[in-house]
Formats: sequence, C-alpha cells, structure tokens
Amino acid sequence: MNQNTPVPPLSPRPLRHLAEVHRRVVTAGRLRATGVSVAEANEQCRPGGPWQQLLPGVFLLHPGPPTSEERLHAVLMYAAREQSAGVPLQPGTEEEPHRPVYAEAMITGLAALTLHGFTSTPPLLSLDRIDVLVPRMRRLRSTGGVRTVRTSALPAAEQVTGVPVAPVPRALADAVTELTDAGAVRRLLTEAVRGGHCEPAAVVRELTNAKLLSRPHVVDAVDSLLAEGRAIAEDRLYRMVQEYGLPDPVWNVDLRLPGGPHLGGLDAYWPEQAVAVELDTRAPRQGHREDDDALWSEYARKREHLERLGITVVHITPRKLRDAMDQQATVVRTALMASGDRDPAAYVVVLPR
Repeated sequence: MNQNTPVPPLSPRPLRHLAEVHRRVVTAGRLRATGVSVAEANEQCRPGGPWQQLLPGVFLLHPGPPTSEERLHAVLMYAAREQSAGVPLQPGTEEEPHRPVYAEAMITGLAALTLHGFTSTPPLLSLDRIDVLVPRMRRLRSTGGVRTVRTSALPAAEQVTGVPVAPVPRALADAVTELTDAGAVRRLLTEAVRGGHCEPAAVVRELTNAKLLSRPHVVDAVDSLLAEGRAIAEDRLYRMVQEYGLPDPVWNVDLRLPGGPHLGGLDAYWPEQAVAVELDTRAPRQGHREDDDALWSEYARKREHLERLGITVVHITPRKLRDAMDQQATVVRTALMASGDRDPAAYVVVLPR
C-alpha cells in the first residue's frame, strides 16, 4: 500500500466476545477498545437514548433499570483496577471471550451479607448503595450508589455467583459501622453465628479492628452474640458425644475437693475415667486485653491443678467442634481409653453447675 493512501478508520470491535452481563455493563476503557469514544458513549446516553451511565466511567447498554447483578458488576468495574483474563478459545469461535478480573476490590457490607445468604439483610435491589472494599491508598470517592470502604489490608475475597465478596466477619463490621439500630445489629450478629457463617471470636476481632466496641448498642449485641455462640458450642458438644458413640458424661458440673476449695466448672466430665472437657469460648476485645489475659491464666491454673490431681482436661474451641468434630471426638475417646494406663485420680466431689 502506498504510504500516502489514507488508512481507513478501524471499525468498532463487536461486543459479542464478552460474557452476557458484560455485554450489558462495560467501562469506558472497554468501549474504547471496541472503537467507541467517550463522546460517542455520552451521545448514546442522551435522554431517551439506548444507553445510560450508571457510575463514572461505567455504562449500562440498555435503557431499563439495572438488575442486581448489573449493579454489582458496575460497582466493581468502578472500584477495581480492571484487567481482562482471556478464556481459552472454543472450537468454531471467531473471537476470544473475555471476562473482567476485579483487582483490589470486593463487595462488602449489607450487599455482601445478602450474597452470603443472610435472610436478615435487605434484597440487593432495595439497597440505596452498595459498599465496596478497596485498599487504603486508592483515590476513589463514594458516589451515587457506591460507598467506598478503605482498608490497610484486603482480606482474601470469596467468590459468590462470580462476584468477589468480603468474608462474613469483615462484611459484618462494615455493615455495623453504618447501623444505629440495636435490633438490626443484634439480628445480623446472631444470624452470622446461628447460620454457621463464622464463629463469635472472628466477629469480635473484626469489630475490634473497626473500633466499634465503644458503641453501647454494639457492645450489647456482642454480649448476646457470645451467649449465642456458647449455646451453639454446647449443642455441638452434645451432638459429638451422641453421634460418635462416646460414653455419656455428666454435663455442666463443678468440681471440689472434699471439704476443700472449688476446683472449677467443666462442660463435660467422665468421673470413672477422670476426663474433662472444657469449651474455650474466649473472645478478646479491644480494651479488655488484661481481662482476657486473666481469663486465660485462670484456664491454665485450673487445668494445671486438675491434672496434678490426675484429671485429664481436653480444651475444645467452638471452631474445632464446627469444622472437625470427628477429630475432637477422637481426642476425647483417646483420653478416655488412656485412663486405664494412668494412676487413679484423686477423689473429687462433683456438683451441678
């Protein structure tokens, strides 16, 4: 071709190479890659036009209201450092399909909890805004239906229906930050534990990091959460004994030396084998580190005292009961079977707690 021959303009690349939702929601950068300028995109978004601009630099390629899926992807396209990951070509296709990779952004707050399956959170379409978690150094403002939440360390995102979502404890903390209704906070925290989404300690840790435990209505909700968590852990302990065929213990007892001091309370005790189980449901809170240290010291002193008397003490955390009940049953069964190889334990008085 002669160097003086005009080069015809590139025709816009068709959008059929994109996944279905990403044919409907695209960034200005992706449009430019298909040959559509910002001016042309803005012209398509004129009143009565076929497109609309959902967020700065993010377009919806149809005139109707966005679906919840389209809103989520629009928020992520706005907040993320967008990249594209190619999917291997399938036989007979002419284009290489692409999907966005949402780098350094994930859905959090109430929207994330709804995606995790919470029933006490509003439907996605009824949320006025969607929270998105990004690194602290990102220069990204809240706008329209988006609230940006910054963090110094992004957690590992969980993929829910193809969307990166903050883990439940982090999403809870971001949701609670915006809530002033004590009942709503209590319902969220209770569902997190009762629904098996996470353990109380993980929730308290995130609330502590977010400096929310100075708010009275949050503290009240945490107290209810810890009580709920202990009740669930006790129920799992009962189930473990039944489902794994362990001998029946005596439940929730206090031990004392005859005519002597109180030795401490236990969740389960097998008197013949002198084996005890204690649930460790501690949940450290900001400003209560000394109390937590004191509680742990009390655990340790009680365990040492009982073991000096020949009583084997098995500590079990609620998380281990939830995630590895079979392993915990094996630990208890091993302790019961080993009792015959030990010297007889000192006589103790067993009292209901």
